[in-house]
Formats: sequence, structure tokens, C-alpha cells
Amino acid sequence: MNGERRDWRIYTGSGMPHDGISRLPDPPPWRRFSVATVRSASRAEAEAVQLGDNRGATYRAAPVVVDAVNTAMYLRRPLLVTGPPGTGKSTLAYSVAAELRLGRVLSWSITSRSTLAEGLYSYDAIGRLQDLNLASSLRREEPQPDIGSYLRLGPLGTAFLPWERPRVLLVDELDKSDIDLPNDLLTLFEEGRFVVPELARLSERDVMVLTADDLGSAVVSSGIVACSDFPLVIITSNGEREFPAPFLRRCIRVDLAQPTAVQIAAIVEAHLGQEASVKSYELIEQFLQRRDRRVLATDQLLNAVYLSSALGRQELFDDWLELVLRPLSGS
Repeated sequence: MNGERRDWRIYTGSGMPHDGISRLPDPPPWRRFSVATVRSASRAEAEAVQLGDNRGATYRAAPVVVDAVNTAMYLRRPLLVTGPPGTGKSTLAYSVAAELRLGRVLSWSITSRSTLAEGLYSYDAIGRLQDLNLASSLRREEPQPDIGSYLRLGPLGTAFLPWERPRVLLVDELDKSDIDLPNDLLTLFEEGRFVVPELARLSERDVMVLTADDLGSAVVSSGIVACSDFPLVIITSNGEREFPAPFLRRCIRVDLAQPTAVQIAAIVEAHLGQEASVKSYELIEQFLQRRDRRVLATDQLLNAVYLSSALGRQELFDDWLELVLRPLSGS
């Protein structure tokens, strides 16, 4: 980038403090954040249904994907969504939750160290012991927090609470997991319930525990968490490994292809408006040409279109393309 094209830059690299941040335009729609505050734990379930996420508002599902989602809902089976990066696998979960008013998506991002136990719940036994010892040393007489204050259900465990309406659970990039995790999930998917041993051994039948979505608390009876209706479980995979046959047999499967030029234009219009879609014809063509040779994601194109639309600098196309359309793998 040469010195003649500096007027669009907020940060100049000069080291001289200035108030240029005030010229920064509104963020792209997909990078706008908001915080919702829940005031009453007793209203947790009602607010869980009401509080959604706008990440899926502009998602446009192909007919085969729509059919797969409905099939999974009818059969109460997990939906395994496979496809290249950037094809909207994760966004599908937010789209379903928004359209059906199923509240916040419960998201579990998988790594090579993820285990079934961490997805179900976590128990801070050390924290509880420290608090009890501190109370004993200070000779406090007031009641101490019970075990439920130290036990939090994970996204997987929260999804299987007996909600009045099923929750949407996103298990993101399962192909990055340890080889045993897919099979570890089978019993839960078949029975729709699991046991929390730390609660099952207590004499109290009902224990109030924390949930994964910070919407308050939930009552667990006799240490058993059991869904009243199977959650909509959407599992994503980049296709980096094969899953065992017993796991695949229990899933509805759909493969997402890279969007066509027509679909991309519709995606751009949904995010940035019709005018931006029309003006980005040349940019879309360049993106498709590059995508034929390299691994690229549609949201990279959206970044370039946003810059073009927000700044109106057609002469900077080549510069922006080099910055935001870097290949996701290879050179």
C-alpha cells in the first residue's frame, strides 16, 4: 500500500496520539456485540427461551440442510454437519435457535483434550473444602453454601435439563476430539440422561446447581439430569477424520458444499443489503476465482465487501483482497 492511500486508515503507525478512532464506522453486522443481564434466577427458563442470538438471522440454509434439520428434530437425533471451513456449519445452530425461539445456543467447542465429563459438569471440590475450612477456623455459625454452589453443569449437561422447550446444543468441531469422545457420547444420546455422582450420594433429593448459560440455577433431583424432550444437537466436523460406525448410525448426516455465486450474492445481501450485493459483483467473481485455487471461507469475502461498502474506496480492492482473502491452508 503506498502513501497516497492513507486517508482511510485510523491507525497511522506514526506514534503520535490522536482522536481518529471517532472516524471508525459502525462494525459489520456479524461483529456487533451486546450483553443481556438476567436479574432473577427464578426466571431462568423463561428468559432462556426469550434470549436468542442474532448470529443466525442472516443465515440462508439450502433445502437439503433444511430437510436434515427437520429430520433430526422429528427423530430426536443429533445432526452431524460436515463441510469445509466457512460454509456455515456452526451458524446453522444459531439460525435454528433464532427461528424457533429456542433461546441461547449452548456451545461446546471441542479440542483434543475435551472429555465427556467436562461437557456434562464441573465440581469445585477444592474450593468447597477451602470454604468449609475457612468457616471452621473463623467459627462462623451462619449456614455454609451447599454443594450446589460449587457444581456447574456444562453446555452438554445444561442441554439435557428438562426444559419445557428443547435447547439447541452446538458441539463444534468434534473431529478435533480424542478418538474415544464420539463413542463416549452414545449412552447419553440414547438414554437422554446422566448421573452426577457427587449429588446422587447425598441424602438431599433436590439440589440447586449452576448452569452453563449463566441464566441462573436448576434443580437436580437424586443426582439425575434427564431431558423431557431431546435437545437439538448440532455437531460440526471439518471432515478431518472418520467417526466410528456406531456413532454415525445414531446421527442424521448432511454435507455442506461451498456456496455458489448466486448463494454468495444472497448471503452478501442478507448481511449488508441489496446495494452492497450489486456493487460487489466484481469482488464476488474474484473471490470465486481465488477459491478455485485456495481454501477460502465466505466470511472472508464478507469482510472485503464490508470494507468496500463502508469506505467506498474501489481503488483499494486489490489491497483488501490480499489482506482478507489469505488462504486458510497451504501457501
